[in-house]
This record gives sequence, C-alpha cells and structure tokens, in this order.
Amino acid sequence: MSAEEILTRINDSLDHLVDGKQPVGLYEPIRYVLSIGGKRIRPTLMILAYNLYKDKLQEIMPAAIALETYHNYTLLHDDLMDNADMRRGKATVHKKWNANTAILSGDSMLVLAYQLMAQSDAHMLPAVLNTFTKTALEIGEGQQFDMDFETRDDVAEEEYIEMIRLKTSVLLACALKIGAILGGAPQADIDNLYKFGEQIGLAFQLQDDYLDVYGDPSVFGKKIGGDITSNKKTFMLIQALNKATGNQRSELIRWINADTFDRDEKVAAVTRIYNELQVDRLAQDKISYYFNESQRFLDAVNIPSERKEELKRYALRMMNRTY
Repeated sequence: MSAEEILTRINDSLDHLVDGKQPVGLYEPIRYVLSIGGKRIRPTLMILAYNLYKDKLQEIMPAAIALETYHNYTLLHDDLMDNADMRRGKATVHKKWNANTAILSGDSMLVLAYQLMAQSDAHMLPAVLNTFTKTALEIGEGQQFDMDFETRDDVAEEEYIEMIRLKTSVLLACALKIGAILGGAPQADIDNLYKFGEQIGLAFQLQDDYLDVYGDPSVFGKKIGGDITSNKKTFMLIQALNKATGNQRSELIRWINADTFDRDEKVAAVTRIYNELQVDRLAQDKISYYFNESQRFLDAVNIPSERKEELKRYALRMMNRTY
C-alpha cells in the first residue's frame, strides 16, 4: 500500500473518531483538532513499518490512530502552554473555546489514545503499551528540558540534541517500533526500525529549525524567523552563541535581550550573524549526518530491499529530498 493510500485511510478514520460521542462540549474540540490537518507522519510510519511484514490494515489502524490522537493531544497542550493563537492556520482550542476546555479535551484525547492502543493484539499488547508509555513519558521530559532552556544561554549542543530526541524523535521511533511489533518482526528488525526512526527524527527536527530561518515561507507554510524572534534555543542559535566573539557576540546578546524590537530587523540581523559564522552550513552537515545514519539502520532491517522501498521513499519525502 502506498503512503498516499495510507494517508487517505488515516484521515477517514480520524474524521469519524468521535462521531456521536457526548457531551458535545468535550468531543467537539477533539474533532476540531483532528480535522485541521497535519502530515500524519507518525501513523503513516507505523503502517509502513507494519506493512514490511503484514498487510492487514484493519489490525494496525487502531494503534496508528491512537498515536496520531496522542500527538495532537501534545500539540493542544503545547499551544496552551505557549499561549499560541494559531495552529495550521486555525485558531487554537484555548482561543476558540477556553483554557479549561483545552485541558479537559486534551486529557480526554490522551485517554482515547490509550483506549485505541489497547485494541492491539493481546499477545503483543504488553510490548506495545510499554513502548507507548515509555515514549509518552520521554516526550514530557523533552518538553521540560525545552522549557528549562528558555532561561539559559549556556545550552550545549549535546543537551539540545537530547532534548529534540526526547521531544520529537522518540515518537517517530515509537511509531515504527509498534508497527514492527504488531507486524511480528524479529527483535533485531524492531530495534533497527526504532533507531531508524530516532535518527530520521533528529534530522527532521534539525531541518525544521533550519527552514525556520532559511525556508521559503510559501513552501514552509509559515512566516520564517519565528525561532529567532522568540529566542528559541535551536541548534543554530546554540552554535552562534558558542562561536561568536567580539562585536558579533555583543550584537547577538543585544538582540536576545531586547524587550522591544522590529521583527524583520531582528530576523535579518541574527540571520546575517548566522551566515557570517557559517552555522547554516553546520546545520546542513548535521542534518545530513543524521539522515545518513537513519538510512544505515533501515538498510540493516533484514528483509528484501524492494519491500523497504515505500518506507525509504517516504523518508526522503519527509526530508524534502530527492536522493
């Protein structure tokens, strides 16, 4: 089954997930969150991993929908914590309704995710739930690290990589691992698919950081420079803080500490410093490193290469790559 066909089936299942459920005040925000789009990367990866071994879509679909529901629960709560107004061009739940609704509907999404995941094959359920629960806890740890970094100017590259591994990569790895478990894969393949997801997740998040500075807004889907204006501790800002000296460092610190500023001026100034320090090249090199590592683990999965082609093509598309 192609990734495009999988996406259609996922969206159809999500569209009907809370049909007929009461009370409407609880479930309408959930329906709304799940209806405003998204790439559906995690459930697609889970199904593609499962399809390496089996092709019974009805068997894997509840777990795939569980993971996407969980992912959107984290986004709903992230938006509330960040007091964000918009998500994918639509009003966030706490803006469209209120904070209490966002908390309660978000909590219910988490419970729904576990309810769906529990529909997995009984023989494999302990391994599936252990993987899912461990991942959910790690994502909370990653979010806390990200929050801690907001008040620090001494974040090391290694700390940042660990934070994005926890906050982003482990959910991609979890998707692939659960897909492999439910597909009946041997343990070595399960482990390699997990590592593949972990590495592609690091590359994916680093590319997101890069595109926030250097992307084409019409392609990236949002105005660039948001990480710069919010002083988000990205790979590039960490590298710049580590490398900058003299006037460059003074200017960078001044922009970071500025309470009021012209947005476009700040983005242009910080981007110029990044260019002068060549942190854009460092970021591209790091993205390529993790992407190449991911391919090494996928190559190690012990099934015929042609069965891995759809997953490999999907990984390339995730990274907007043509090779």
